[in-house]
Amino acid sequence: MPLDHVEPNRKKGAVRGRESRDQSLNTKLTLTEFEAVKAASETDGRAIGEWAREVILKEVHSSSVSLGAEHLMTEIIGLQLFLTNALAPIVCGEHISAEQYDDLMRNVKTNKRRAAQEVIAQYIEEKKEASHA
Repeated sequence: MPLDHVEPNRKKGAVRGRESRDQSLNTKLTLTEFEAVKAASETDGRAIGEWAREVILKEVHSSSVSLGAEHLMTEIIGLQLFLTNALAPIVCGEHISAEQYDDLMRNVKTNKRRAAQEVIAQYIEEKKEASHA
């Protein structure tokens, strides 16, 4: 670097080549919500503000057609329902008719969202219990 090079004035903590972060976003949380956010940011090893910023921007940048965890869980549970109900007769040495198969597919399509919501609720409850232990 030449000796006559002058570094432009930058704010403390500013990163060269990055747009200045001079806009604020504010929200109110319950104590329970704040504690959950704080725990999540600590688990991730980041300050609450940085963690929240990343979460918000990740949501903003995600495509409206992208699948979220709940959608993926719904499809996984749908596969589980299908396999459980389709394989049970086969394991017992039985065959299923085309009509039984169609009924099975209708049943899976009808019930997979509800079943996935129940599984997700169960995971959330188990996570809450584990964090209180």
